[in-house]
Amino acid sequence: MRKTIGYTVESIGYVVGAQGLVSFASQTLFGTEWGWLHKVVDLPSAAYLGITVAGLALVVVGVKTRKAPDRQPVA
Repeated sequence: MRKTIGYTVESIGYVVGAQGLVSFASQTLFGTEWGWLHKVVDLPSAAYLGITVAGLALVVVGVKTRKAPDRQPVA
């Protein structure tokens, strides 16, 4: 079960991080809106960078959860 939760959190982190990075880069470098995140919220560039960091944090948590040793119940 722990591996399933780890993979799920990690996958969500990749999507959130990628969308934050794409939104940040498009707004900062090109002055346009790319991705789907800008359709949900309209944020300044720094906030999109924060969303990227939050996505990376989810990836790290997912990997650590997945790699944590399973606890065996003591009988």
